Amino acid sequence: MKMKKAFIGLSLLCLIVPGIANSANSLSDRSNILADWKFTKQHVKSGSIDKGNLIIEDASKHGNDLELVTIGDPASPELKNMLQWSKEDYYDQEKVDSLKFANYENAPSGRYFKTKKDAPINSEIFDHGFTIETIFKLPSNLKSSMGMFSRQGQAAALNKMEGEKKILSALTVSSDQKIQWSSHPSNLQYNVSNWSRSLNPDEWYHLAIVNDGSTTTLTLNGVSDYGKSEKVIGIAAIQGKGWNIGASQWGNKLGTLFAGNIQEIRIANKALTEKEWLVQDARDDEPFEGSNKSLPFLTNKKNYNFLFVPDTQKYASQNPEIFNSQMNWISKNTKKNNIIMNTFVGDIVDSDSEKQWQISLGAISLLDKNEVPYMMAAGNHDYADGNPFLTHYGPQRFVNKKYYKGSSQSGYSSYAIAKAGSYEYLVLIVDMKNLHKDLEWSKKVLDQHKDKPTILVSHDIISPEVKGNEIKAVESSNGRLIWDELVKDHNQVFMTVNGHYFGIAHQVKQNSAGNDVIQMLVNYQANYRGGNGWLRLVEFNEKKNELLFRTFSPFVNEMSKKEKTYIDYKFLTGENNSFKLDWDFKNRFNFK
Repeated sequence: MKMKKAFIGLSLLCLIVPGIANSANSLSDRSNILADWKFTKQHVKSGSIDKGNLIIEDASKHGNDLELVTIGDPASPELKNMLQWSKEDYYDQEKVDSLKFANYENAPSGRYFKTKKDAPINSEIFDHGFTIETIFKLPSNLKSSMGMFSRQGQAAALNKMEGEKKILSALTVSSDQKIQWSSHPSNLQYNVSNWSRSLNPDEWYHLAIVNDGSTTTLTLNGVSDYGKSEKVIGIAAIQGKGWNIGASQWGNKLGTLFAGNIQEIRIANKALTEKEWLVQDARDDEPFEGSNKSLPFLTNKKNYNFLFVPDTQKYASQNPEIFNSQMNWISKNTKKNNIIMNTFVGDIVDSDSEKQWQISLGAISLLDKNEVPYMMAAGNHDYADGNPFLTHYGPQRFVNKKYYKGSSQSGYSSYAIAKAGSYEYLVLIVDMKNLHKDLEWSKKVLDQHKDKPTILVSHDIISPEVKGNEIKAVESSNGRLIWDELVKDHNQVFMTVNGHYFGIAHQVKQNSAGNDVIQMLVNYQANYRGGNGWLRLVEFNEKKNELLFRTFSPFVNEMSKKEKTYIDYKFLTGENNSFKLDWDFKNRFNFK
């Protein structure tokens, strides 16, 4: 783990030296801090892990102590490893501990904490707001969802029968390493959730869930990925029920217990400002590399671009302002930057919700209004009963567009032809779900246009795999079929593009003729704000025989300097986000 930057002065001293009040506490009225659980040996009130009777004191001195709970087989030899003191902490400092939980799904035994029966916080409903903070690290081998923190009981006991009625409030980690805060407030009959981006294993995080008495925001290492919730007031409570640390509940039964390190959890009964948080300058260990310098999209006026829109599903479900920003920029800049075609790689929406479809339509209709060329692939999240993708983005939407040349019988696969520079390019959309059904149609299109350089787009082709310190592209089963049936022996296919898999990757393979085929995965949905508005552009420079790949965010481009956080870059500059490939146009596009 890369060491975090330390605080300067008092705040660093307060984190390192036990017994000194935390700097954040000195900034706020200590009476607003209802519970402060520091998982260090210095804050053990009594007992021990080995004896199973450990009590962690409430450092806020409000009497909300935690007691260790052991479940399962008390004689299991694995039990002694389920909870251990660790020398690791957020700042890699001496004399600061954390607790390492090693629970796992279907283990013979497990350990977590709960508030004592008479703890005052058990009955707190937080109608004037709250702040829940935790400093934690996930393990490297996380394979299933798990609970970190929860209120005991279920909403059904309060006659809240809508939404997830079997939980009350819970802070959980999903199987794809996203944090979810789901809670039944006092003012609604259903639960409301806040989400984060996907987390990295073995990396320390500071999480703050803040409710200002009206709406809730979840901030992870200084970034709020999905903005504010709808209006929610308080956290519903059941008389006689307390809180769990290291566990969540579903229908009054424990879910998978927590695995990883917890250094501290603190709860306030008001919305604390960032200056009052436990950590004021939390940052991810390895955020994206980027630049906010102004860079040209055309290095020569005779050059031209193809643009690819990565999975937009999180914008449709949670950040529509980013979707609108992307489409507005494309509408205004396609002609200016000589963008020949704008192609969506699939997963337009996150789920079959009419609201999400309408958000997508509101944004994408800007392209129609401004007569901007675009094509669309469907992703696995776009399929549903009634074929809503075809209803909104089927052949009827494109039939009057000059570049559009036809669709498969399924309606999901399609193709377009567009003139650019010295060539006429074919953009072939091959549907993921109807791949086998549309194979013969796709082959026919390719056989009829052997003279046209072709870009093939499908939602599922390659995925990223980390090998050593490098990201390698790996074919999926669909990708292998596409290569064998549509790419390898069709020399005109020189590029494939897909989304679907979390991450970015690219590779260059040789087809049967010994010629290069570029394969590219672009999907940022698991990252900041569901993708932070990043688009992939490829500039074709016939004069210099090169292709220039850029990753640009119109959303960040519109931000003021004050609005930008440490992850907000107009251009991403890492090796898989910004790169150049030599490309002998005349030889590669000679299909005789």
